[in-house]
Amino acid sequence: MVKIQLHGEKESVTINTMIDSGATEDFIDSEVCNKHGIKMIKAKNPREIYLVDGKPRAMGPVTHMTKVPMDISSHRELATFQVANLQNHEVILGMPWVREHNPTIDWNDKRITFNSERCTTWYLKSSPVAYAVPEDKALEENLITRFSEIQAKKGPTTKNGPTANDQRVRVKKLSAEARVPMKGTPRAAGHDLYANEGTDVPARGQAIVGTGIAIGLPHDTYGRIAPRSSLAVKHRLMTNTGLRDSDYRGAVKVVLANLGDQPYRVGKEDRIAQLIIEKFDNRELQEVTQLDDTDRGDQGFGSSDTTMDQRVTGQKAKAHMEIKGDIGKSLRTILPKRRDNGHPKMG
Repeated sequence: MVKIQLHGEKESVTINTMIDSGATEDFIDSEVCNKHGIKMIKAKNPREIYLVDGKPRAMGPVTHMTKVPMDISSHRELATFQVANLQNHEVILGMPWVREHNPTIDWNDKRITFNSERCTTWYLKSSPVAYAVPEDKALEENLITRFSEIQAKKGPTTKNGPTANDQRVRVKKLSAEARVPMKGTPRAAGHDLYANEGTDVPARGQAIVGTGIAIGLPHDTYGRIAPRSSLAVKHRLMTNTGLRDSDYRGAVKVVLANLGDQPYRVGKEDRIAQLIIEKFDNRELQEVTQLDDTDRGDQGFGSSDTTMDQRVTGQKAKAHMEIKGDIGKSLRTILPKRRDNGHPKMG
Protein backbone atom coordinates (compact mmCIF):
# COMPACT_ATOMS: atom_id res chain seq x y z
CA MET A 1 0.00 0.00 0.00
CA VAL A 2 1.14 3.55 -0.70
CA LYS A 3 0.19 6.94 0.71
CA ILE A 4 -1.76 9.31 -1.56
CA GLN A 5 -3.40 12.71 -1.19
CA LEU A 6 -6.80 13.44 -2.75
CA HIS A 7 -7.98 17.04 -3.24
CA GLY A 8 -11.75 17.26 -2.86
CA GLU A 9 -13.91 20.35 -3.06
CA LYS A 10 -14.29 20.52 0.73
CA GLU A 11 -10.79 19.50 1.79
CA SER A 12 -7.74 17.41 1.01
CA VAL A 13 -7.32 14.02 2.62
CA THR A 14 -4.27 11.79 3.01
CA ILE A 15 -5.01 8.06 2.94
CA ASN A 16 -3.32 4.82 1.98
CA THR A 17 -4.27 3.07 -1.22
CA MET A 18 -3.86 -0.50 -2.41
CA ILE A 19 -2.02 -0.99 -5.70
CA ASP A 20 -3.61 -4.12 -7.15
CA SER A 21 -2.74 -5.19 -10.68
CA GLY A 22 -5.47 -7.81 -10.41
CA ALA A 23 -8.19 -5.16 -10.14
CA THR A 24 -9.87 -4.48 -13.47
CA GLU A 25 -10.61 -0.83 -12.58
CA ASP A 26 -9.43 1.98 -10.31
CA PHE A 27 -11.89 2.26 -7.40
CA ILE A 28 -12.72 4.74 -4.65
CA ASP A 29 -15.12 4.19 -1.75
CA SER A 30 -18.34 6.19 -1.89
CA GLU A 31 -18.00 7.21 1.77
CA VAL A 32 -14.64 8.87 1.03
CA CYS A 33 -16.27 10.90 -1.76
CA ASN A 34 -19.19 12.01 0.40
CA LYS A 35 -17.06 12.89 3.38
CA HIS A 36 -14.40 14.95 1.63
CA GLY A 37 -16.46 16.63 -1.07
CA ILE A 38 -15.21 14.60 -4.03
CA LYS A 39 -17.81 15.18 -6.73
CA MET A 40 -19.39 12.03 -8.17
CA ILE A 41 -20.72 11.80 -11.73
CA LYS A 42 -23.56 9.42 -12.50
CA ALA A 43 -22.57 6.73 -14.97
CA LYS A 44 -24.57 6.40 -18.17
CA ASN A 45 -24.62 2.61 -17.92
CA PRO A 46 -24.40 1.18 -14.35
CA ARG A 47 -22.62 -2.17 -14.31
CA GLU A 48 -21.75 -5.00 -11.98
CA ILE A 49 -18.22 -5.92 -10.92
CA TYR A 50 -17.60 -9.65 -11.14
CA LEU A 51 -15.24 -12.07 -9.45
CA VAL A 52 -13.14 -14.54 -11.43
CA ASP A 53 -15.79 -17.21 -10.81
CA GLY A 54 -18.39 -15.03 -12.53
CA LYS A 55 -20.27 -14.03 -9.38
CA PRO A 56 -21.05 -10.34 -8.68
CA ARG A 57 -18.80 -8.71 -6.06
CA ALA A 58 -20.28 -7.54 -2.77
CA MET A 59 -19.25 -3.94 -3.50
CA GLY A 60 -22.40 -3.68 -5.60
CA PRO A 61 -22.96 -2.20 -9.04
CA VAL A 62 -20.93 0.82 -10.13
CA THR A 63 -23.37 3.69 -10.65
CA HIS A 64 -20.99 6.68 -10.43
CA MET A 65 -17.46 7.72 -11.32
CA THR A 66 -15.27 10.64 -10.30
CA LYS A 67 -12.22 12.60 -11.40
CA VAL A 68 -10.10 14.05 -8.61
CA PRO A 69 -6.58 15.54 -8.33
CA MET A 70 -4.29 12.96 -6.73
CA ASP A 71 -0.73 13.24 -5.40
CA ILE A 72 1.67 10.34 -4.90
CA SER A 73 4.91 11.81 -3.59
CA SER A 74 5.63 14.68 -6.06
CA HIS A 75 3.61 12.98 -8.79
CA ARG A 76 0.29 14.72 -9.44
CA GLU A 77 -2.44 13.70 -11.86
CA LEU A 78 -6.16 13.93 -12.42
CA ALA A 79 -7.20 10.42 -11.45
CA THR A 80 -10.35 8.72 -12.69
CA PHE A 81 -12.08 6.32 -10.28
CA GLN A 82 -15.13 4.09 -10.34
CA VAL A 83 -17.18 4.76 -7.18
CA ALA A 84 -18.15 1.62 -5.25
CA ASN A 85 -18.84 0.34 -1.75
CA LEU A 86 -15.38 -1.04 -1.04
CA GLN A 87 -15.14 -3.74 1.58
CA ASN A 88 -11.63 -3.31 3.01
CA HIS A 89 -9.99 -0.30 1.36
CA GLU A 90 -10.67 3.36 0.66
CA VAL A 91 -8.93 3.50 -2.73
CA ILE A 92 -7.67 0.81 -5.10
CA LEU A 93 -5.32 1.62 -7.99
CA GLY A 94 -5.92 -1.20 -10.43
CA MET A 95 -4.70 -2.29 -13.84
CA PRO A 96 -5.74 0.92 -15.71
CA TRP A 97 -3.51 3.05 -13.47
CA VAL A 98 -0.64 0.55 -13.51
CA ARG A 99 -0.82 0.26 -17.32
CA GLU A 100 -0.91 4.04 -17.78
CA HIS A 101 2.05 4.88 -15.54
CA ASN A 102 4.03 1.62 -15.59
CA PRO A 103 5.97 2.46 -12.39
CA THR A 104 8.99 0.45 -11.31
CA ILE A 105 8.14 -1.48 -8.15
CA ASP A 106 10.97 -2.77 -5.97
CA TRP A 107 9.30 -5.36 -3.77
CA ASN A 108 12.37 -5.85 -1.57
CA ASP A 109 12.83 -2.19 -0.71
CA LYS A 110 9.05 -1.52 -0.92
CA ARG A 111 9.74 1.35 -3.28
CA ILE A 112 7.74 2.69 -6.23
CA THR A 113 9.53 4.85 -8.81
CA PHE A 114 7.74 6.87 -11.50
CA ASN A 115 10.32 6.76 -14.27
CA SER A 116 8.26 6.19 -17.38
CA GLU A 117 8.74 8.60 -20.28
CA ARG A 118 5.12 9.74 -19.94
CA CYS A 119 5.57 10.74 -16.29
CA THR A 120 8.99 12.38 -16.59
CA THR A 121 8.17 14.20 -19.83
CA TRP A 122 4.63 15.39 -19.15
CA TYR A 123 4.41 15.77 -15.40
CA LEU A 124 7.77 15.67 -13.63
CA LYS A 125 11.20 17.18 -13.66
CA SER A 126 12.62 14.16 -11.86
CA SER A 127 11.62 10.60 -11.08
CA PRO A 128 9.85 10.67 -7.69
CA VAL A 129 9.96 7.74 -5.34
CA ALA A 130 7.08 6.61 -3.12
CA TYR A 131 7.59 4.04 -0.38
CA ALA A 132 5.06 1.38 0.44
CA VAL A 133 3.33 1.38 3.82
CA PRO A 134 2.91 -1.97 5.65
CA GLU A 135 -0.68 -3.10 5.24
CA ASP A 136 -1.49 -3.33 8.97
CA LYS A 137 -0.15 0.17 9.56
CA ALA A 138 -1.90 1.51 6.46
CA LEU A 139 -5.28 0.11 7.46
CA GLU A 140 -4.88 1.52 10.97
CA GLU A 141 -3.99 4.96 9.59
CA ASN A 142 -7.03 4.86 7.32
CA LEU A 143 -9.21 4.03 10.30
CA ILE A 144 -7.80 6.99 12.21
CA THR A 145 -8.55 9.14 9.17
CA ARG A 146 -12.18 8.03 9.33
CA PHE A 147 -12.74 8.47 13.05
CA SER A 148 -10.14 10.80 14.60
CA GLU A 149 -10.50 14.53 15.09
CA ILE A 150 -7.67 15.20 12.63
CA GLN A 151 -9.52 14.25 9.45
CA ALA A 152 -13.10 13.88 10.65
CA LYS A 153 -15.71 16.51 9.93
CA LYS A 154 -15.04 19.43 12.19
CA GLY A 155 -17.71 19.65 14.86
CA PRO A 156 -18.46 22.66 17.06
CA THR A 157 -16.34 22.92 20.18
CA THR A 158 -16.04 25.06 23.28
CA LYS A 159 -13.12 25.76 25.56
CA ASN A 160 -14.28 22.80 27.65
CA GLY A 161 -14.40 20.39 24.71
CA PRO A 162 -16.87 19.26 22.05
CA THR A 163 -20.50 20.34 22.15
CA ALA A 164 -23.56 18.10 22.10
CA ASN A 165 -23.71 18.37 18.29
CA ASP A 166 -20.23 16.95 17.80
CA GLN A 167 -20.58 13.30 16.73
CA ARG A 168 -16.89 12.52 16.30
CA VAL A 169 -15.36 9.46 17.96
CA ARG A 170 -11.84 10.19 19.20
CA VAL A 171 -9.19 7.55 19.84
CA LYS A 172 -6.01 8.43 21.72
CA LYS A 173 -3.06 6.06 21.95
CA LEU A 174 -1.64 5.92 25.46
CA SER A 175 1.37 3.93 24.26
CA ALA A 176 3.16 3.73 20.92
CA GLU A 177 2.45 -0.01 20.63
CA ALA A 178 -1.32 0.33 21.12
CA ARG A 179 -3.65 -0.46 18.23
CA VAL A 180 -6.65 1.61 17.20
CA PRO A 181 -9.91 -0.44 17.29
CA MET A 182 -10.86 -1.79 13.88
CA LYS A 183 -13.91 -3.39 12.33
CA GLY A 184 -13.61 -6.94 11.07
CA THR A 185 -15.99 -6.18 8.19
CA PRO A 186 -17.46 -2.90 6.89
CA ARG A 187 -20.93 -3.69 8.30
CA ALA A 188 -19.77 -5.02 11.66
CA ALA A 189 -21.49 -3.37 14.64
CA GLY A 190 -18.40 -3.33 16.83
CA HIS A 191 -14.73 -2.36 16.58
CA ASP A 192 -12.29 -5.02 17.75
CA LEU A 193 -10.27 -4.11 20.86
CA TYR A 194 -6.66 -5.27 21.00
CA ALA A 195 -4.67 -6.29 24.07
CA ASN A 196 -1.72 -4.01 24.76
CA GLU A 197 -0.14 -6.52 27.10
CA GLY A 198 0.12 -10.24 27.70
CA THR A 199 -2.14 -11.52 30.49
CA ASP A 200 -3.10 -14.88 32.00
CA VAL A 201 -6.80 -15.41 32.71
CA PRO A 202 -7.17 -18.19 35.30
CA ALA A 203 -9.75 -20.93 34.97
CA ARG A 204 -13.03 -19.96 36.63
CA GLY A 205 -11.53 -16.53 37.25
CA GLN A 206 -11.02 -13.18 35.58
CA ALA A 207 -8.30 -10.70 34.66
CA ILE A 208 -8.10 -7.05 33.59
CA VAL A 209 -6.46 -6.53 30.20
CA GLY A 210 -5.29 -3.10 29.07
CA THR A 211 -5.82 -1.86 25.50
CA GLY A 212 -3.45 1.12 25.63
CA ILE A 213 -6.07 3.56 24.33
CA ALA A 214 -8.54 6.14 25.60
CA ILE A 215 -11.68 7.16 23.74
CA GLY A 216 -13.88 10.24 23.57
CA LEU A 217 -17.47 9.43 22.62
CA PRO A 218 -20.21 11.79 21.40
CA HIS A 219 -22.86 13.07 23.80
CA ASP A 220 -25.85 10.78 24.34
CA THR A 221 -23.78 7.69 23.53
CA TYR A 222 -21.89 5.11 25.52
CA GLY A 223 -19.44 2.37 24.62
CA ARG A 224 -20.49 -1.21 25.34
CA ILE A 225 -17.66 -3.71 25.59
CA ALA A 226 -19.01 -7.01 24.32
CA PRO A 227 -17.37 -10.43 24.09
CA ARG A 228 -16.02 -11.82 20.83
CA SER A 229 -18.02 -14.82 19.66
CA SER A 230 -14.93 -16.87 18.77
CA LEU A 231 -13.45 -16.50 22.26
CA ALA A 232 -16.82 -17.23 23.86
CA VAL A 233 -17.43 -20.41 21.86
CA LYS A 234 -13.89 -21.82 21.76
CA HIS A 235 -12.54 -20.75 25.16
CA ARG A 236 -15.61 -19.66 27.18
CA LEU A 237 -14.19 -16.14 27.61
CA MET A 238 -16.77 -13.45 28.39
CA THR A 239 -16.58 -9.77 29.39
CA ASN A 240 -17.67 -8.14 32.66
CA THR A 241 -18.49 -4.50 33.54
CA GLY A 242 -18.58 -3.60 29.87
CA LEU A 243 -19.71 0.05 29.78
CA ARG A 244 -17.80 3.27 29.05
CA ASP A 245 -19.54 6.62 29.54
CA SER A 246 -19.02 9.45 27.07
CA ASP A 247 -17.35 11.64 29.70
CA TYR A 248 -14.80 8.98 30.74
CA ARG A 249 -11.29 9.80 29.52
CA GLY A 250 -9.22 7.12 31.23
CA ALA A 251 -7.61 4.03 29.75
CA VAL A 252 -9.98 1.49 28.24
CA LYS A 253 -9.54 -1.85 29.97
CA VAL A 254 -11.38 -5.10 29.46
CA VAL A 255 -12.41 -7.45 32.25
CA LEU A 256 -12.14 -10.94 30.78
CA ALA A 257 -13.99 -13.69 32.67
CA ASN A 258 -12.91 -17.27 32.04
CA LEU A 259 -15.87 -19.61 32.51
CA GLY A 260 -13.86 -22.62 31.39
CA ASP A 261 -11.81 -25.18 33.32
CA GLN A 262 -8.51 -24.27 31.64
CA PRO A 263 -6.45 -21.07 32.02
CA TYR A 264 -6.17 -18.86 28.96
CA ARG A 265 -3.17 -16.83 27.82
CA VAL A 266 -3.89 -13.47 26.17
CA GLY A 267 -1.10 -12.41 23.84
CA LYS A 268 -0.15 -8.83 23.05
CA GLU A 269 -2.19 -7.47 20.09
CA ASP A 270 -4.75 -10.28 20.44
CA ARG A 271 -8.33 -9.25 19.74
CA ILE A 272 -10.01 -9.60 23.12
CA ALA A 273 -13.41 -7.87 22.87
CA GLN A 274 -15.39 -5.46 20.73
CA LEU A 275 -16.48 -1.88 21.34
CA ILE A 276 -20.05 -1.11 20.28
CA ILE A 277 -21.11 2.54 20.35
CA GLU A 278 -24.78 2.94 21.25
CA LYS A 279 -27.13 5.87 21.77
CA PHE A 280 -29.21 6.27 24.91
CA ASP A 281 -32.07 8.47 26.16
CA ASN A 282 -30.60 11.07 28.50
CA ARG A 283 -33.85 12.53 29.83
CA GLU A 284 -34.28 13.13 33.57
CA LEU A 285 -36.30 10.86 35.87
CA GLN A 286 -39.43 12.24 37.55
CA GLU A 287 -40.82 10.99 40.87
CA VAL A 288 -44.61 10.47 40.94
CA THR A 289 -47.13 9.13 43.45
CA GLN A 290 -48.99 6.93 40.98
CA LEU A 291 -48.42 5.26 37.61
CA ASP A 292 -50.93 4.83 34.81
CA ASP A 293 -52.74 1.50 34.47
CA THR A 294 -51.78 -1.04 31.80
CA ASP A 295 -53.09 -4.43 30.71
CA ARG A 296 -50.08 -6.12 32.26
CA GLY A 297 -50.22 -4.24 35.53
CA ASP A 298 -47.90 -5.68 38.18
CA GLN A 299 -47.48 -9.09 36.51
CA GLY A 300 -43.78 -9.85 36.86
CA PHE A 301 -41.50 -12.80 36.23
CA GLY A 302 -42.92 -15.29 33.76
CA SER A 303 -46.00 -13.24 32.98
CA SER A 304 -45.05 -12.86 29.31
CA ASP A 305 -44.99 -16.66 28.94
CA THR A 306 -48.70 -16.97 29.82
CA THR A 307 -51.57 -16.57 27.36
CA MET A 308 -54.20 -13.85 27.55
CA ASP A 309 -56.82 -16.46 28.58
CA GLN A 310 -54.61 -17.59 31.45
CA ARG A 311 -54.12 -14.03 32.60
CA VAL A 312 -57.85 -13.29 32.39
CA THR A 313 -58.64 -16.51 34.27
CA GLY A 314 -56.12 -15.59 36.94
CA GLN A 315 -57.58 -12.13 37.30
CA LYS A 316 -61.12 -13.58 37.60
CA ALA A 317 -59.96 -16.06 40.23
CA LYS A 318 -58.31 -13.28 42.19
CA ALA A 319 -61.48 -11.17 41.99
CA HIS A 320 -63.57 -14.20 43.04
CA MET A 321 -61.35 -14.76 46.10
CA GLU A 322 -61.65 -11.10 47.05
CA ILE A 323 -65.47 -11.24 46.73
CA LYS A 324 -65.58 -14.47 48.74
CA GLY A 325 -63.47 -12.88 51.43
CA ASP A 326 -65.77 -9.86 51.61
CA ILE A 327 -68.86 -12.14 51.96
CA GLY A 328 -67.18 -14.06 54.77
CA LYS A 329 -66.48 -10.85 56.64
CA SER A 330 -70.14 -9.80 56.25
CA LEU A 331 -71.47 -13.14 57.55
CA ARG A 332 -69.22 -13.01 60.59
CA THR A 333 -70.64 -9.59 61.35
CA ILE A 334 -74.32 -10.66 60.93
CA LEU A 335 -74.34 -14.10 62.61
CA PRO A 336 -74.27 -14.33 66.41
CA LYS A 337 -71.32 -15.87 68.25
CA ARG A 338 -71.13 -19.68 68.17
CA ARG A 339 -70.82 -22.17 70.99
CA ASP A 340 -67.76 -24.36 71.23
CA ASN A 341 -69.68 -27.11 69.38
CA GLY A 342 -70.10 -24.81 66.38
CA HIS A 343 -73.89 -24.33 66.69
CA PRO A 344 -75.45 -20.87 67.17
CA LYS A 345 -76.22 -19.94 70.74
CA MET A 346 -80.00 -20.25 71.46
CA GLY A 347 -81.96 -18.09 73.85
